[in-house]
Amino acid sequence: MIKQLPQALKTIWTEQGYEKATPIQTELYEPLLAGVSVIGISPTGSGKTVAYLLPLLQRVKAGEGNQLLVLLPSQELAIQVTNVAKTWGDSLGLKIEQMIGGANKKRQIEKLKQKPEVIIGTVGRVSELMQDKKIKAHTIQSLVLDEADQLLQPTELQALGHIFKAIQRDTQLIAISATDTDIATLLEKQGATAIKRIDVTDKDTSRGNVTHGYLECPSRKRGELLRRFAHMEGMRGIVFFNQVQELGVVSDKLRFEGILHETLASDQNKMERQLALQGFETGKVPFLLTTDVAARGIDFQEVPVIIQYDVAFDKDIYTHRSGRTGRMGHSGYVLTFVGHEQEHYWHKLCTQLELQPTKFVTYKGSLLKEEDFIEMKEQGQIVQEKTNKKTKKKNRKDKGAPKSKHKQGKKKNKKV
Repeated sequence: MIKQLPQALKTIWTEQGYEKATPIQTELYEPLLAGVSVIGISPTGSGKTVAYLLPLLQRVKAGEGNQLLVLLPSQELAIQVTNVAKTWGDSLGLKIEQMIGGANKKRQIEKLKQKPEVIIGTVGRVSELMQDKKIKAHTIQSLVLDEADQLLQPTELQALGHIFKAIQRDTQLIAISATDTDIATLLEKQGATAIKRIDVTDKDTSRGNVTHGYLECPSRKRGELLRRFAHMEGMRGIVFFNQVQELGVVSDKLRFEGILHETLASDQNKMERQLALQGFETGKVPFLLTTDVAARGIDFQEVPVIIQYDVAFDKDIYTHRSGRTGRMGHSGYVLTFVGHEQEHYWHKLCTQLELQPTKFVTYKGSLLKEEDFIEMKEQGQIVQEKTNKKTKKKNRKDKGAPKSKHKQGKKKNKKV
């Protein structure tokens, strides 16, 4: 695949530090270059963006108007993909513009007057611009649905339907996803047929060593457990919540305790979200608290720890969460806080995912496997915990014992 790249793209490949192409990059290259419609399945962090951009950018002809349209589920992901596309597209003399919700629509329309060959954006805004006849739908040759399983959710279908109706029936369609959901059936409902399926999940070796584990913790004490993680040396992790309301409550508690962190939620404006991403990416804070919708597709080069404050609703969500770590050969941890009420569902989820998670505990600012902790305890290395137990036992006895006259008098004088 690398040998087939034009010299301009080979130069960028070297400058960006790429070496060997990943399975998805190799498998997608020739079909996409030939104009074949494809569903591409590959793990998160396996280089899917570059996998579809390299062949599709070569199909675009400079100066011939809107030809390549890439749709994404979030503003942040659209911005990231635009930056990647410009890295490669500039060398080919292509104009690339992003069209996302929350941005100034009039300015976007002015940019569209320049007839960019490549448009990258969110479904809602692109749909609006197409209905306003500002994007020339009939000239679109290739349409990419990045994070297709998310884009094909009911909340996006109406706007997506407008786009499918506007483009030509022979437009090349590319659906990209990290999970093996029933994308083909969902696309057929939009009128898309005869799509080749390429799944390299079993072939992909770009994932590093990822340890899946859990910590038993009552729901009411999860905040305290998260605080302990924040004080661990070198901690840098993304914390996932199922509900934005819970995220807000935990964030307020962490701020009250002086624990630095950023939040990424759907109710934040564009500037707040950008600052949050920047703060976490530059290492200024140990945690990024977020929900699945807000974090979908966000790409960080290396995140050592993923924490599930709430157990994922299903295996696809777990897969997307865990895909944030272990990228491109790096190692990482995916840790889930499990309360008594979630135990049954947690074990059911692990069975579906064919996971055998490791049980962990925290001790003196460190994360330990439970089996190692037990071994240390048996060897007498857990001295502090034994002392604490004796102290607690002594305190309980003292509490029930009659107070001496000296103590009673002292207490009485203190009241006076």
